[in-house]
Amino acid sequence: MTHDFRTAAVIGAGTIGLSWTTLFAAHGFTVHVTDPRPDLAEAVDAALADFAPHLAARGLDVEGLADRVHLAADVTEAVRDADVVQENGPERVEFKKDLFATLVREAPAHALLLSSSSAIPSTDFTTDLAREDAGRILIGHPFNPPHLIPLVEVVPGEHTTEEAVQAAVDFYTLLGRTPVVERKEIPGFVGNRLQNALSREAVYLVEQGVVTPEDLDKVMTNSLGIRWSTVGPFLGSHLGGGPGGYRHMAEHIGASMKRMWAGLGTPSQTAEEQERLIEAVEKAYGSSTYSELAETRDRRQLAVLAALDSADTSDTSHKEEN
Repeated sequence: MTHDFRTAAVIGAGTIGLSWTTLFAAHGFTVHVTDPRPDLAEAVDAALADFAPHLAARGLDVEGLADRVHLAADVTEAVRDADVVQENGPERVEFKKDLFATLVREAPAHALLLSSSSAIPSTDFTTDLAREDAGRILIGHPFNPPHLIPLVEVVPGEHTTEEAVQAAVDFYTLLGRTPVVERKEIPGFVGNRLQNALSREAVYLVEQGVVTPEDLDKVMTNSLGIRWSTVGPFLGSHLGGGPGGYRHMAEHIGASMKRMWAGLGTPSQTAEEQERLIEAVEKAYGSSTYSELAETRDRRQLAVLAALDSADTSDTSHKEEN
């Protein structure tokens, strides 16, 4: 398997696929994108127009972006010359089984085959493939939108080769992403399991009438969201223990934390409760369109990324001076 990435195929042009398409093209790749949606051309054009300013703000040259993106009539055409394939299809095992059987047959033998699957480990949909074919397949799970959010969870399957894992890390690093290799397959991987654990408690708190959806979001964006964007849960706890670090934290409040864990809620999510929750979220945010909310989200995320870049640069300069 060669690691000279020049041509990328994007299979599936939903929100994730269109974001990948723009990012790949902005890094100079020739991109072939395919999706059965009838408005594929319009969707690609709109994504390139919408996402190009984000990438320009991150210092990428977006001139001639559309010239590097080509629409393919089907999967076979899309992957014919690919060095890397990023699949973004439905979260269904049987669908992915059929698709990856086609990919290993139609893509060049050197092509790296990646799935944006957000919950299904690759071993689940490669069981019928020859070992050498499964060896170049693994998960490359992004967070939405991948052209902005740096994390990519790199999750090898049972038969994925170390060469393929390293190639995936190299590929995503080339794109300016932050790949994290997860060495044990688990449904939902790491990011979505953490997100779902928090979301479950958030739903429970709203369901119990403790807080509104809008105010819960304020709690997150004005506390944990700020902290975790800079240090993460474990380093945050380590710092929370003061000079004694995580050990001090665990020894002094560990027991109370365990009691709190035991008291975390499980939402009932009956049809009635779910409808009440939906209506509450719509009341909080329904006055704005999806485009307006997404634009606000992306503008704020760009501001956070720019601030982190500035802080990292300042830290580096300070270390060099000392």
